[in-house]
Amino acid sequence: MSTKGHVIKCKAAIAWEHGKPLVIEDVEVAPPQAHEVRVKIVATGVCHTDWEYLHGRGKGMKFRKFPLVLGHEASGEVESVGAGVTKFSPGDKVIPLFLPQCGECERCKSTKTNQCRKNWANTQMGVLADGTSRISYQGQQVYQFIGVGSFSQYTVVPDTSLAKIRSDAPLDKVCLLGCGVSTGYGAALNTGKVEENSTCAVFGLGAVGLAAVMGCHAAGAKRIIGVDINPDKFAKAVAFGATDCVNPKDHCKPIQEVLMEMTGGGVDYALECVGQPAVMSSAFESTSDACGTCVIAGWTETEGLTLQIEKLLLGRTLKGTYFGGWKSAHDVPKLVDAYMNQKLKLDEFITHTLPLDRVNSAFDFISRGESIRTVIGLWSRSEGPTEFRAPVAPVDDVNEFSTTGECEGSK
Repeated sequence: MSTKGHVIKCKAAIAWEHGKPLVIEDVEVAPPQAHEVRVKIVATGVCHTDWEYLHGRGKGMKFRKFPLVLGHEASGEVESVGAGVTKFSPGDKVIPLFLPQCGECERCKSTKTNQCRKNWANTQMGVLADGTSRISYQGQQVYQFIGVGSFSQYTVVPDTSLAKIRSDAPLDKVCLLGCGVSTGYGAALNTGKVEENSTCAVFGLGAVGLAAVMGCHAAGAKRIIGVDINPDKFAKAVAFGATDCVNPKDHCKPIQEVLMEMTGGGVDYALECVGQPAVMSSAFESTSDACGTCVIAGWTETEGLTLQIEKLLLGRTLKGTYFGGWKSAHDVPKLVDAYMNQKLKLDEFITHTLPLDRVNSAFDFISRGESIRTVIGLWSRSEGPTEFRAPVAPVDDVNEFSTTGECEGSK
């Protein structure tokens, strides 16, 4: 029996309140309205932003709405479309987008930004264009994280927040292009515009940071220095293209001074992929004072970023990036093609795969620093879900990234 036009009952992981584990519930997903698409989610990555929304205590905490279906880094298949939808058909393979691209506004037509604001205010609050969510539990509205809500077997998104991809793409891999990998890779290529034979430093070697390393390598940088307090991430960074790796805890001086000495005056490009004000400052100060560029890719709601203006006036450039500068609906299919043509890595980011009912384990891995990316399979296979783990040693706190060493192991 066709599900088109009918409410679909399915499983979803609901966050009922801040800081508490997600609960697997039976939810109802309403049919798509005009210019909306209902998507069967096949796989979803668990991003640090999901963890931060649930557990973080930044200034945005007072705006958080519950109950909520988290998840925004996903892939799936179109189940049905609402009135006026012309670019998607049932069965299409797609990647939902937390950053829309309407193609009609001034920002979409500009070559200087990817910041489309179609339905932006509503999706940031977890609802669609009419101010409501399509997901409910026993008659109660359940919000969709940044307009996606991919920790649900089905979800509904605006047709401007969806990318159609090639039919042979493996959904359990390309889901990562919905956020983290695209962000880091684009931070280097699009926002930083890393040049051939340049020297780069990447702060933080999680998924975004490793993707930034990959982007620097693709741009032809001659030296790429990975910076992280977890040395067990260094081998992975080298596999992505890093030439050197540095642990701030191995030094008695601030990491920016270490990098200045290593490079004889500072790096050409620094990419901050942690999301901490202190690290942002260190990344900026590690660049060459004459013409260095620092790109901030890490998300934070924490205040406290301070910069010495004279260091900016001498010639440094400070940039921010969102979704790596990609025009979402237009560029994500190209990134999928790059992966399929073996020009972009994805498999190497995945350290765990889990079924939906173990999504809380994925949050535990993040809080202990034990994963790069966990992919959640929303639909069980007959032989049961599998889990594999690549060893990444834990750090004490996922939110702590020291930029001033403790002389541990220094010589």
